[in-house]
Amino acid sequence: MRHSTFHFLFSILLPSFLVGCVPAAASPEPAPVPHTYTYSEASILNPERGFFTPYELPSPAGFSSVRITGNTLVHLNIYLNDYRESDLPEELLNGLQTNFDDIKEAGVKAIIRFAYNQGPYPDTEPDASKSQILRHIEQLTPLLQANEDVIGWVEAGFIGAWGEWHTSTNDLDNITDKQEILNAILVAIPDRYVQVRYPANIIEMYPNPEDAVTARVGHHNDCFLSSETDVGTYERDGENTIERDQAYLAELTRFTPMSGETCAPFPPRSECTNAIQEMELLHFSAINEAYHKGIIRSWEDGGCLQEISDRMGYRLALTSADFNEQIRPGGVLNLTVNLQNTGFASIINERPLYVVLFDGSTRFEVQLTINPRTWEPGITTFTAKLHIPSNAEEVEYQLALWLPDKYESLRNNPLYAIQFANEGLWDEVTGLNVLGNVSITESAGGESERGQDFTVLSAESSTSK
Repeated sequence: MRHSTFHFLFSILLPSFLVGCVPAAASPEPAPVPHTYTYSEASILNPERGFFTPYELPSPAGFSSVRITGNTLVHLNIYLNDYRESDLPEELLNGLQTNFDDIKEAGVKAIIRFAYNQGPYPDTEPDASKSQILRHIEQLTPLLQANEDVIGWVEAGFIGAWGEWHTSTNDLDNITDKQEILNAILVAIPDRYVQVRYPANIIEMYPNPEDAVTARVGHHNDCFLSSETDVGTYERDGENTIERDQAYLAELTRFTPMSGETCAPFPPRSECTNAIQEMELLHFSAINEAYHKGIIRSWEDGGCLQEISDRMGYRLALTSADFNEQIRPGGVLNLTVNLQNTGFASIINERPLYVVLFDGSTRFEVQLTINPRTWEPGITTFTAKLHIPSNAEEVEYQLALWLPDKYESLRNNPLYAIQFANEGLWDEVTGLNVLGNVSITESAGGESERGQDFTVLSAESSTSK
């Protein structure tokens, strides 16, 4: 009898005992809330893209007016005419360093080219010997590497008239010498692309465009739209090679800089309809604002100048984002972002992507394992699951995306961060694009894990045309 009573009492009390020992199942995480964003038609001063302002050095120059005129790029033609047969003096190198310091102070970046003459064609002034060019590249290496942060990319230069790889007075118009000089430049500036003037030279050195991308070799066209062959850009041995060359360049320029200038009006090829088609095909990132004025005027008269200005390089706009607006300390932020790149090109140089939470006094940031350089023209969606620090204060935070410069020297300068083309998202003081607000609160549902770091649990991205 006693035995049966014991079993009866145990069967009643055991479930109550277990309820006190086993934690209750976590409530569901708050559902993501959809947010939509308004596109902005405004011109945006984003880094490493757009019309560039030309300068000739080593004469003294100031760069403070560049952003005022609506540009973020300068083009430096650095002439070494006085040193065709001698080393570069320390005075010259120090003067160039002053120029780079001024460029950084102005909040812009430079496309650079070294040359030994200013033409003319075909009776050009001398260039330098290969040995002298290689010696000068050796001397310039510390300068280039010290200023990689404010160099957008480099034009191969050095050889021939204007450094444009033709009409060399030192017999450097051959692929062997050109390849050796190009390789020396690539070694001298190991984190930047180097552009070659003629597609035929690039194709001869790198038959597969993917190999050229890997080697960090791009293309600049200094007579864009100015004849049927762009004044010899697409011509070899009297043959028009534009179809072959542009097919190659269309692949090469997906992830390498494409820039240059126009050199003479050639309607209708140089006018709006064709100009936009070729800029789309060749993924143009930048072009000279000063040359040729006749073509630029035709773009203005034809009504496409503003479109060209806005679309050169990348133009990123957020369309929507979904995220849970309430999160427990130690909980999970689920984020989905949809954006569109309506520019001609991708982001060229390496750049991190951060998600940021801040409330004015406290800031949490984490870099996503997503490469923004893969955001080609078209539509991109990326998702991320992020662990919120368990010691985060229970306050309302702003949720933002941050695309700063790669280099620590420029990281916290908002002039070098990327702004999305949206109304009301940009914080010009911090360089952040604010998506909305999230509240950290214990009352939110979902699981919680200890850990004082803002971390990435997962992240992925996809782009479609």
